[in-house]
Amino acid sequence: MKLKALSAFGLCLALVLPLFAHDLFLKPDSFFAKVNEKLSISVFNGTFQSSEGAVSFARLTNVAVVSPSGTRADAVEADFTKNETTAFLNLVPKEQGNYVVGLSTMWRENQLPAEQFNEYLVLEGMPHVLEERKRDKELEIDGRYRYSKYVKTIFQAGAKQTESYKTVLGYAVEMVPQQNPYKLKSGDAIEILCIKDGKPLAGQPVSVGRESAGKLIEGKGVTSDAKGIIKFKLDGPGKWYAKFINMSKITDPKLNYESKWATLTFEIK
Repeated sequence: MKLKALSAFGLCLALVLPLFAHDLFLKPDSFFAKVNEKLSISVFNGTFQSSEGAVSFARLTNVAVVSPSGTRADAVEADFTKNETTAFLNLVPKEQGNYVVGLSTMWRENQLPAEQFNEYLVLEGMPHVLEERKRDKELEIDGRYRYSKYVKTIFQAGAKQTESYKTVLGYAVEMVPQQNPYKLKSGDAIEILCIKDGKPLAGQPVSVGRESAGKLIEGKGVTSDAKGIIKFKLDGPGKWYAKFINMSKITDPKLNYESKWATLTFEIK
């Protein structure tokens, strides 16, 4: 009986998952780029390791490239190429140091039946929102929400390291390292500031993980402290990510929630 129940739950998740929005990550061909050589940054629309659909330029509200000297430029459509599954931002680093690249998307809307929405909250690391629904006796209410995404990557060009790594792009939600990732090594700890609407975001659950030798290693979830800081150990080399979804109630005749997605990527040797 228990096995049947688990199988039914697994089947339900398999049917529901395609309805959920995908994660969005920026992953350069190499996080250690060469100056004056072309670099392609993949826009992964799916998971940290694969993209299931190329994001169109028309969907983007901003694409920012911050150079080591602090100069900020907005990428244009001609800077992008794509195939069936993945969009690519192509650029040529002209300076040595740390580059910050970010993009943001337009709002989209979605609706899930109450039961599926409750499952979605668990799957996407938002059990606190589910607890609020339990508290407010709203578990039977469908989830009608809008969402937008704000993603960043930090890469190194040449051998020089610069303070540009901590550039704040001014997105609705954002993560800002408090130490230069490219000065850290495996075994060190890193602190990252979580921001929402320009202010530290306290109590936000954040997922972290890394890709090493083609394998995905998920880390333990962390929660931002009263100052909006998360801290975790870089327990191995690889391409690292941190991600969160901030969902809150809104007053709208058509919607009851708003979610803002943030991701950050970098590499540790």
